[in-house]
Amino acid sequence: MIYANILLTVTNEADVAEIRECLREQGRLSRAEPGCLRFEVYNSKNDPKVFLLCERWESAAALDVHRTAKAYTQIYQPKVLPKVTRVPHPSDLIE
Repeated sequence: MIYANILLTVTNEADVAEIRECLREQGRLSRAEPGCLRFEVYNSKNDPKVFLLCERWESAAALDVHRTAKAYTQIYQPKVLPKVTRVPHPSDLIE
């Protein structure tokens, strides 16, 4: 199981609405991918420029395939990444 939590901060506040819509679509497409067990997008109430992606993938292979899929290559990489700072947090689940 792969757990990934990614903290994104939009660089220019004028881009927040666009990034929100891109992440909404990315989440919808990602959840339909094989091996995606969880893909949630959160927008901070304290700072609207901050987004949190909470992902759970069946395997490293499923995550690798995700990085070649439309959600990543046509939305996240070209439309989101240039407008945010990104801090990934690969994680272990503590139950």
